[in-house]
Amino acid sequence: MDNKRFYIELSVGVFMVIGILCLGYLSIKLGRMEVIGSRGTLLCAKFTNIGGLKEGASVEIAGVEIGRVKKIELDKDYMAKVWLLINSDVKIQEDAIAAVKTKGLIGEKYVEISPGASEKYLKNGQCIVQTQPAFNLEDAISKMIFGSPGEKEDSLEGE
Repeated sequence: MDNKRFYIELSVGVFMVIGILCLGYLSIKLGRMEVIGSRGTLLCAKFTNIGGLKEGASVEIAGVEIGRVKKIELDKDYMAKVWLLINSDVKIQEDAIAAVKTKGLIGEKYVEISPGASEKYLKNGQCIVQTQPAFNLEDAISKMIFGSPGEKEDSLEGE
């Protein structure tokens, strides 16, 4: 009887350990965390405005995810310097364009890369030179409602 209880407790213990390991694995995969180093090419892009882009956001080409935003920092020129970790099997041309986009009307922000035509590719640590800042919906609505400052002056001159 005592031997049977030991095997029941042992099997429950093994089951619990396996469950905890599976939970840890899923947490890491779903959280898109990196446990052991990072594989890929680390590139940077400087933006005048990233409009709510967060670390961990996806990097895409033609709607296909090719990497993640690794780090965001403020540059000495007061520009947002965004570090992108690109999958090692994807090569980015020197004349590629990086833009901050929004999924849907008010969805999450991501970085979209438009490939260039150059035959030279960026290496680890290099920067994408051509960038487009995030579209700011509030500024667009404000301009639509109030107009740009030069519009009112032009309309007064025509009278």
